[in-house]
Amino acid sequence: MNRPDESAVLIEGPWTHRSVHARGTRFHAVEAGEGPLVLLLHGFPLFWWSWRHQLVSLPAAGYRAVAVDLRGYGASDKPPRGYDLPALAADATGLIRALGETSAVVVGHGWGGLMAWTMAALEPKAVRRLVAVGAPHPLRLRSALRSDPFGQMRASGHALGFQLPFLPEHRLTTDSAALVGRMLREWSGPAWPDEETSRTYRDAFGILNVAHCALEYHRWFARSQLRPDGLRYARAMRARIETPTLQLHGALDRRMLPRTAQGSGRYVTAPYRWRLIEGSGHFPHEERPEEFDAELLGWLADPEPDR
Repeated sequence: MNRPDESAVLIEGPWTHRSVHARGTRFHAVEAGEGPLVLLLHGFPLFWWSWRHQLVSLPAAGYRAVAVDLRGYGASDKPPRGYDLPALAADATGLIRALGETSAVVVGHGWGGLMAWTMAALEPKAVRRLVAVGAPHPLRLRSALRSDPFGQMRASGHALGFQLPFLPEHRLTTDSAALVGRMLREWSGPAWPDEETSRTYRDAFGILNVAHCALEYHRWFARSQLRPDGLRYARAMRARIETPTLQLHGALDRRMLPRTAQGSGRYVTAPYRWRLIEGSGHFPHEERPEEFDAELLGWLADPEPDR
């Protein structure tokens, strides 16, 4: 069976595909609309297409929406290094500048959400507003992994398996990436994804080197916990977030437990809003796009978002 190539992620729609260069890396970006920039950062095991609903709703509301394939995913470059959160946050900051702006509303899901939190702490001038989707503050996640062994640690068990060399890549890509489809089903609420959506993500994950690069995110986060680079990162993340923040989370999320994400607001000194999306698992922007967009667009339209 032939391995999918990068054409698998060049899906047509009411948007434009383009290449954007930042920090010596070529990123595949998908753009729609005009107005204030909203940068959309996907999670694992997805790619830019996870924001297809918001690439319609945001432009209709007067925003310039740009969804990117993160480093190592989709049609973006897949270099051997740069999968630590400070470097990934610097990628996104560089993308904002390469798109001709000095700041943006940054919306991140999963790993993209961890990147967005990191940007708000380390590159605060680049983040006009922060939206974290299915993503606790990184320090909240670190704490929960230690203090909640039968909860968040168990929910993150797959990431422990990702620490092995070579074998996880093979397991994730064998049988047309069937394991990716299983993770999508197990982490979501009922009735998602349909077969076409699952196949799209499985094809994208089968692109050469995507599985390895995607696992490097998990490997850095786990292995850096007691290393100097990880400890430096944790200290830097103690900086208070002075950016208005919206945190959206699926009430049925079994990947990042709601109780792990709750409490992230303690790191935010700016206006902060927490909302649960009922009936949704780890992918609320896809599972419940209407409810998700109502929360997102209502908050963006509010000139003084409440706590």
